[in-house]
Amino acid sequence: MTFRLSTRVQRVSLSANAAAKSRATELREAGHDILDLATGEPDFDTPEHIKQAAYAAIAAGATKYTPTPGVKALRLAVQRKLQRENRLDYPLPTIVIANGAKQIIFNAFAATLDEGDEVLVPTPYWPSFPDSVRFNGGEPVFIECGLEQGCKLTAAQLEQHIGERTRWLILNGPGNPSGAVYSAAELQALAEVLRSHPQVLILLDELYEHIRFDGSPAQSLLNVAPDLQARCLLVGGVSKTYAMTGWRIGFGAGPQVLTSAMAVVQSQSTSGASSVGQAAALAAFDGGLNFLPEQVAAYQSRRDVLVSTLRDVDGLDVLEPQGGFFVFVRCAGLLGRYRPDGIRLHSDADVVAYLLEAGVAGVAGSAYGLSPWFRLSIATATDSVAEAGRRIARACAQLRGTA
Repeated sequence: MTFRLSTRVQRVSLSANAAAKSRATELREAGHDILDLATGEPDFDTPEHIKQAAYAAIAAGATKYTPTPGVKALRLAVQRKLQRENRLDYPLPTIVIANGAKQIIFNAFAATLDEGDEVLVPTPYWPSFPDSVRFNGGEPVFIECGLEQGCKLTAAQLEQHIGERTRWLILNGPGNPSGAVYSAAELQALAEVLRSHPQVLILLDELYEHIRFDGSPAQSLLNVAPDLQARCLLVGGVSKTYAMTGWRIGFGAGPQVLTSAMAVVQSQSTSGASSVGQAAALAAFDGGLNFLPEQVAAYQSRRDVLVSTLRDVDGLDVLEPQGGFFVFVRCAGLLGRYRPDGIRLHSDADVVAYLLEAGVAGVAGSAYGLSPWFRLSIATATDSVAEAGRRIARACAQLRGTA
């Protein structure tokens, strides 16, 4: 029997991040000394007051089905969070809760895309962006944003790529994998273009909003262009700020016609998010951010250590991240060189495989739509990040020239 898969599922692929993590784990379990810089997950624990709230919810019997748009108390907490931290006002019906921010994004595209609709995806991108578009019948339109422009979309590029079928623009800041952060002036320039194209919706992925370096404050497109709020979907969650990746709670805030449709989509897939997870998220949003400066300082220290090491490596160009917990590195200068065993490096995948043999796990930039680059996570112990930088430098020094 030939088992037939849908065309839809054949248009998407398994996460390259997950594959890299799995390979690193296999090698470590086999006894190899591997530093895992592939995983985009905080190495800090969920704050204690959040865990206690989950215990209390279980003890109180809060273990039943939840409303599909989310528990009202949590949606009110998100509403307060948006007012307090983001200076944005959203009526309660415009806020919806899901099983992580990834589901919010998927639901939004499921609710709005018809076959052939286009979504503008600046590269480098988080891999789930284009695959969520494809799975829901849309076509991702990639806009390359390279090192020379700080991996950020320009107004001229945006204007050039908007077409008759353009339905969405995705803006991710701080960016994954780039760590890029848009300035107020850059956001204003993008807003000016968007005002001329009222049919274009805007998805603002701000999962890393509070992980910003050098004292830069959280800032959204909506802070500089509040007139665009009626066609923006703001996506947030608890995974990064609160080290709650496994709790699977995300939120979306946008036009009520959109969030209501997203709830319909979710009602026929997973229904409401975990009751215990929502209780924990409520405690997170209402519990303050006093724990965060210490964590951000640790991420920034790791960034500084890794960037300073890799900047001195011949063949590498490092984009210094302004936020998030990744360092994105261009490795074009390594291509064509020979490994000590005589094998030639032809692609960023070859570079990543070579670095894995040297004891450092990263992810090839091709997974994020930009080659030849690779991504390294700084969401691991500072000593490990420092040692990873040294291993990469040694491995690159052992390469022989192209001739």
